[in-house]
Amino acid sequence: MKKISNVFWVSIAILLIALVYGVAAPNNFETITSNIESFITSRFGWYYLILVSLMVIFCIFLILSPIGSITLGKPNDKPEYSTVSWFAMLFSAGMGIGLVFWGAAEPLSHFATNPPIAKVGSDEALKDAMRFTFFHWGLHAWGIYALIALALAYFNFRKEEPGLISSTLSPILGKYSKGKIGGLIDVLAVLATVIGVATTLGFGAAQINGGLSFLLNIPNNFTVQVIIIAIVTVLFIISAWSGLGKGIKYLSNTNLILAFLLLILMFLVGPTLLTLNLFTDTIGKYFQNIVQMSFRIAPLNSKDREWINTWTIFYWAWWISWSPFVGIFIARVSKGRTIRQFLIGVLLAPSIVSFIWFSVFGTASIHVQQQGKVNLTSLKTEEILFGVFEQMPMTTILSIVALVLICIFFITSADSATFVLGMQTTFGSLTPPNIVKLTWGILQSFVAAILLYSGGLQGLQNALIIAALPFSIIIILMAISLYRSLMKERHELRLYVRAKPKKKKAEPNPE
Repeated sequence: MKKISNVFWVSIAILLIALVYGVAAPNNFETITSNIESFITSRFGWYYLILVSLMVIFCIFLILSPIGSITLGKPNDKPEYSTVSWFAMLFSAGMGIGLVFWGAAEPLSHFATNPPIAKVGSDEALKDAMRFTFFHWGLHAWGIYALIALALAYFNFRKEEPGLISSTLSPILGKYSKGKIGGLIDVLAVLATVIGVATTLGFGAAQINGGLSFLLNIPNNFTVQVIIIAIVTVLFIISAWSGLGKGIKYLSNTNLILAFLLLILMFLVGPTLLTLNLFTDTIGKYFQNIVQMSFRIAPLNSKDREWINTWTIFYWAWWISWSPFVGIFIARVSKGRTIRQFLIGVLLAPSIVSFIWFSVFGTASIHVQQQGKVNLTSLKTEEILFGVFEQMPMTTILSIVALVLICIFFITSADSATFVLGMQTTFGSLTPPNIVKLTWGILQSFVAAILLYSGGLQGLQNALIIAALPFSIIIILMAISLYRSLMKERHELRLYVRAKPKKKKAEPNPE
């Protein structure tokens, strides 16, 4: 069996203490996390906005730079997976459940409940709803993932370092990256991963419960959600046991097919023309206002600031806390691609699909709300998608496809996470032992259940924002380390926009 690192035991101990506390004193646990979350969002909102924007700028710089021609691996390495399978896996791991959970709910909230700027229900609120949704799920989200994944893939496949977060810091930490400081960094990465994934699993369980409640009148409560988590845990552990090339790959491809099917069905039965018009209009407004949205902090307006804390800061924290998991997984399946191919693929392809997804489902939910036949805002967040389906033709088919899609997204996210956590706690092994993956699979499901028990969806959001702050500092160090190493290699390979002329040898003096 591959050696298990101390990171495994330290992380397990910390999480078990948190779990026991969450079970023994759920109200106190929720109060403490809420207070910490409130402190972070009120004091560090500016920090999140600047940091995430700089990540996107850094990725764009690398795409345009000659550095983009460097291969993530040896010069002759070829991609291990086809482009379609590669995209399916990074998309399933990176956005899966979140897209289905928020696809109809977020634009509706920005339009009919709590608009970012305009008046509730106005035409301007409709445009803002789609624009800010694009902003939350577009280039900024994938810029975070891209930076972490690039650093990991570069140091792992090109520099032959272990596939650990700490290994990416060797250019600035030197020997300390492999000592106690490196171990502490990997523990923080593991904790951020567990909390980020557990939060998403909590969202998935809540939405599966919401769908079953609509279809079969099953109670929508914590007990049912725990049963759902338990069933899906067994399924994703079976998938994890089969290995990366089988379980995750096949499930991810299935995800892509089902997601495309649901998207097409909803596009056809929903307000098709309005969807196309809003998509076109919002793309323009998104790029036109991206700089202003990126740094919007509303220092003199408490109501607007509260909205930014609740949505934008929450999302940036969610993506940061998910970034070690998604980054390691994307890095693992990206060997052989150039930096430019990698960044363009990771930044643009999922962003475009997200824009299309929210245009279809967000426009449909807002259209249903405007018709006045049902008040979708009275439903729980996890039930809104199925409330939209209820007003459409083929209600049952849409609901069943969505439920199956959520379940498979649930499985692939958890399956991918067990693999990543296994890597991080077995010295970066690309084939972590099944017993380690089994341990992490069960533990992350327990964390999801405890977070739901102690604070529901709000408790999940609190945990995310808290976990993201310490890891954000590691991200800064990773970016500096990656930049140093790439600049050094750029000079070694003589990668310039214009090749520098070689210095002429001084001719001997005839005298």
